[in-house]
Amino acid sequence: MIKLGRHNTLRNQIFIGFLLVMIIVLASVGIFTYDRVSLLLRNSAERHIQQTAVQATGKLEALLRQIDTIAAQVATNDSVQRLLMQELDGRRASFGERQSLQQISRNYQAYATGIRSLELYTTDYRRMFPLDDVSLNSRIPDEWISKADREMGGLVWLGLDPTDPDVVIAIRRVRLIDRSFSHGGYLTVRIERSYFELTDSLTEGDGSREAMVLLDEAGHTIASDFPPAAGVEAHLASGDDEVAIGGDSYKAIRQQSATTGWTLAILTPVDYSTEGIAVLRTAIVLAGSIGCLLFLIFTFILSTMITRPILNLMKAMRGARLGSLKPNESTSSTMEINELNHTYNQMVAYLNELIEVVYQKEIIQSRTELKALQAQINPHFLFNTLEAFYWELEEKGEDELARIVVAMSGLFRYVISRPDEDEWVTIRDELDHAERYLQIMEMRMVDRLSWEINVDAASQGVPIPKLLVQPLVENAILHGIEQRTGPGKVLLSIEASKQPGYTAVWVSDDGPGMDEASVLALREALAEGRSLSSKGTGVGLLNVQSRLKLYYGSFTNGLDIRITEGEGASFGFEIPNEHGGTIQREDDLDRGR
Repeated sequence: MIKLGRHNTLRNQIFIGFLLVMIIVLASVGIFTYDRVSLLLRNSAERHIQQTAVQATGKLEALLRQIDTIAAQVATNDSVQRLLMQELDGRRASFGERQSLQQISRNYQAYATGIRSLELYTTDYRRMFPLDDVSLNSRIPDEWISKADREMGGLVWLGLDPTDPDVVIAIRRVRLIDRSFSHGGYLTVRIERSYFELTDSLTEGDGSREAMVLLDEAGHTIASDFPPAAGVEAHLASGDDEVAIGGDSYKAIRQQSATTGWTLAILTPVDYSTEGIAVLRTAIVLAGSIGCLLFLIFTFILSTMITRPILNLMKAMRGARLGSLKPNESTSSTMEINELNHTYNQMVAYLNELIEVVYQKEIIQSRTELKALQAQINPHFLFNTLEAFYWELEEKGEDELARIVVAMSGLFRYVISRPDEDEWVTIRDELDHAERYLQIMEMRMVDRLSWEINVDAASQGVPIPKLLVQPLVENAILHGIEQRTGPGKVLLSIEASKQPGYTAVWVSDDGPGMDEASVLALREALAEGRSLSSKGTGVGLLNVQSRLKLYYGSFTNGLDIRITEGEGASFGFEIPNEHGGTIQREDDLDRGR
């Protein structure tokens, strides 16, 4: 019993309970899911392959009909019929007449992008066009010509051109309409092999992995999704329903074209499946529900076993929350609970000692903060010092430096706020501060910086959080003007927005701008609340974005970015004209001090 008591730990109880639950759930889910989903996936894969094969065959027949239609139109063309009858009567066509046939051929070729050339021959195998003296029997074997003769005017698909393996050749016998459809010559059509590539047009966008192979009657590859080194022809020649190509197993479906006698093979990976997800989801949900039910039952049992000894400890802790730090004297038969009681008692003793130490530290810290408060520099000391510099420079005739000192004084006075001052100002105050900042930057950059501020009278009194515009001006100078090789300009534009009751604020520069990738990265960084720039020490664009969301919430869309590479950048935002509280100008606050 003593040995069993040592193993009666909370860890062992939870482990055994959870282990039983997981065994039951995983066994049930595994058996049910494997049985149902495997069957559905096999059926779904077979249906999908059959559907793809039907679609591919239909597409191939449509391509063949297109070529057959164009060949029939050429063969029945009035000029072609007339010149062939003339040749049959023993009168040779002139060079101009043959050249006119070549133009007709080009016109028909425009209707099908896959046709490389159309060739017309007489009954004695002389070429009418193109304009050379090549004979038909030197271009293709005699058995192919005999096959065209047997078809009596039908288009015969012969296969790969013996003189050009990248071309498929077809031939038809031209029948003279006005001579009772007698033999008048031959028309050959040379088609690019790429014309018969069907995979892209059938599987584009649906995520399918089927591969297609088109073979002529001799077993030569017309079109294939596999490289030539794969040896697909030899694998398909075996006639097996499952073939191995390049180390992968494929299920082969073969369809024979009634028009050409060619074989179209659809190869699908054996492990490929697209359906059965709904059944799998149902099985997972069902198994999860059973697991949750069992989990709740076992958890209830375990919690009942654990709750009673913990209640005493909770009472002791509740007393500590009310200010009475006393040790817990209760005991339990569970090893972990006893250890927890012992740890809590140690913590109570330590906290009692710590409270005394903290009390002494608080007294020392209060004295230190008092001394630090007494040692603080009054901001008016800085303003008075700058004012003394101003009068000294005025006396010495340094008007430009005196103006900069005044701007710096106004800049510091605007930025350094007392705790009792409102953080809201008017747009007029914010623009005055931005102008002082631009004056100081102008002295630093000499003639490289110019600026313009445009604001309508109705927008000057709109309330705005302090220091919301200046970071955009700083960003325009740092990333725009300073990146130019010559002078640059910053434009501040404040006007009524197209949205009633809103004001639009825009800061633009004519710097180098950014490419689309950098603009996208900047937008993502602002959306994620992080900064991309490592230059400068200002609050930056991220601070402006955060403050807009903090002060206006859903009443603003945040920072708007419009950047064009080589043409500059614009950053702006729209804010509502009304805001709670009374807005006062900074100089009004100064007069009230």
